Amino acid sequence: MPTVSVKRDLLFQALGKTYTDEEFDELCFEFGLELDEITTEREQISREQGDCKASGASEVVLYKIDVPANRYDLLCLEGIARGLQVFKDKCAPRYRRVSPASGEPQRLLVTSETAAVRPHAVAAVLRDITFTQERYDSFIELQEKLHQNVCRKRTLVAIGTHDLDTVCGPFTYTAKLPADIHFRPLNQTQEFTAVELMSLYKTDSHLRHYLHIIEDKPAYPVIYDSNGVVLSMPPIINGDHSKISLKTKNVFVECTATDLTKAKIVLDMMVTMFSEYCELAYRTETLSSEFINRKVGINESTERIAGLLTKMCLRSQPTGAGDQIQVEIPPTRSDVIHACDIMEDAAMAYGFNNIPRTTPGTYTVANQYPLNKLTELLRQDLAAAGFTEALNFALCSQEDITDKLRKKLFETRAAHIANPKTAEFQVARTTLLPGLLKTIAANRKMPLPLKLFEISDVVLKDETKGIVYSTFFPGRCAEVFVCGVSVGRLGVLHPDVIQRFELTMPCSALEMDLEPFL
Repeated sequence: MPTVSVKRDLLFQALGKTYTDEEFDELCFEFGLELDEITTEREQISREQGDCKASGASEVVLYKIDVPANRYDLLCLEGIARGLQVFKDKCAPRYRRVSPASGEPQRLLVTSETAAVRPHAVAAVLRDITFTQERYDSFIELQEKLHQNVCRKRTLVAIGTHDLDTVCGPFTYTAKLPADIHFRPLNQTQEFTAVELMSLYKTDSHLRHYLHIIEDKPAYPVIYDSNGVVLSMPPIINGDHSKISLKTKNVFVECTATDLTKAKIVLDMMVTMFSEYCELAYRTETLSSEFINRKVGINESTERIAGLLTKMCLRSQPTGAGDQIQVEIPPTRSDVIHACDIMEDAAMAYGFNNIPRTTPGTYTVANQYPLNKLTELLRQDLAAAGFTEALNFALCSQEDITDKLRKKLFETRAAHIANPKTAEFQVARTTLLPGLLKTIAANRKMPLPLKLFEISDVVLKDETKGIVYSTFFPGRCAEVFVCGVSVGRLGVLHPDVIQRFELTMPCSALEMDLEPFL
C-alpha cells in the first residue's frame, strides 16, 4: 500500500476541522484508510538522511497515511481531504471543462514516428492556478507517487508539466534520432543532445533508473511547441525552458504512454486533484440495493444505500424502478470497475464494525485435497533425504521444452501463450526439467552434488499423444509403471541437453506424475 505523508495542520485546515490523533485515526479507519505513523519533519529527515541533515528541519507534525494501491485519487493531501469531506457530507465536487477565454483549446499532435517507441499521448491545461509552496510541493509529489504506482516507474506512463505561458501551441509529439534532439534540460545551464543526456544521467541517482526504457530505441520521443522549443524528452526529463514555478498560472500537462488507458487515468488524477475547471468522463452504473444488502450482510433501504455510496464520492440516487440505484462514477474513481467495487464502498461507508455477525447458512467440514496431502508428504520425505526444493515459474520459453530437451514442438503438447510479453514466458511448461536445470545452471559454483526436487503442476494439451524419451541418454533411461500405467521416467540426461543448459557435469533425473496414485 502506498504511504502518503501530509502536514497535519494543512490537512485539518482543508477539512475545516481539528481532530485529536485518536479521532483522526478512527476517521481513517471508517473511510478505509490507515494512519500508519505520526512523526515530524525533523524526525523523518533524521531517520532517512541522518541527524546532520535534520538540523534545520521544522517540528511540523506529519501524518503518514496508508492508502489502497488502486485509489490513485488519495495520493496527495488534496485528494485525501476531498475524499474525507465527501465522506462527512461536507462537499460533493463536480468537475467541468471551461473553454479558454481567449482563443481555441490547445492541441497536442501525435505523429506516426512514436508508434515504435511510445505510441500514446494525452494532454490537458490547468488554468488560473495559484501555487503556494505547499501546493507546489504537493503537485510535484503527486507526480512522483503516480510515477511509482500506476505508471510502473514511468514504463507505462510518464508525466510532464509545463508553464503554458512560456511556450506556444499547438504542440507536437514525435520521435527523432537521438543525435537530432538537442535542448537545455531541467535545472541545467547548457544544451545537450539526447545522446549526451543519456550519458550524463547514467550517474544520476534518480534519473538513471529510467534510462533503460528508451536507450536501446532507434529514435527517442520528444515534444515540441510550434516554435521548435523542446518541452520534454519523455520518459526521462523535461526542458528547462517550460519548467513550472510558484509564479506559474497556467499548467500544460502531458502524459506519454505505452498504455492509453493508464495515460487517461493519470491525466484525470493530475487535473482533478488540482482544478475544479476540467470536464472529464463520468459514467453511470445501475445495480440493486438487494445485491448490496445480500453481499454485505445488511438490510438497508434503497435510499439509505444510495446515501452511503454518495459518502464514498459515488453520487447515487434511486431510479424509482424497484430497488435499482443509479451510481455516477467520477473520473477520480478509476478503481471502480465492477459492481463488487461499488458494493465494497457501501460496506466501508456502513462501517465494517457495524455489520452484524451471522452464522454461515451451510455447514461443511474442511478436508485437505488428496493431491495436496500426497505432495506435502512427498516434500517432507524428499527434504529429509537431503534434497532441496525448487520453485520455478509455470511459464517458460518454447526453446526450453523443445530444442534444449531434444524434442520437436508437436511432441510437447504445450499450451502456447497468445500474446507473450517476453521470450521467457511463451508456453506453459510441460515438464519440470527445464526449470530445475536452469536452477542448477545458476548455482554451478555451489559444492557438488546438487540435489534438487520440485513438485508442481505442468500443463498438457492432449493426453492421447505418446511420451518421447529423446531427453534421456539411450540405454540409460527407463519408464516407470504402476499397475500397468506409465507414471514417469528416469535416467541420465542426454549430453546435448546438458550442454544446451550450459552445464558441465552429468545429471540424472526422475520425473513422475502423482495423480495416478490418488
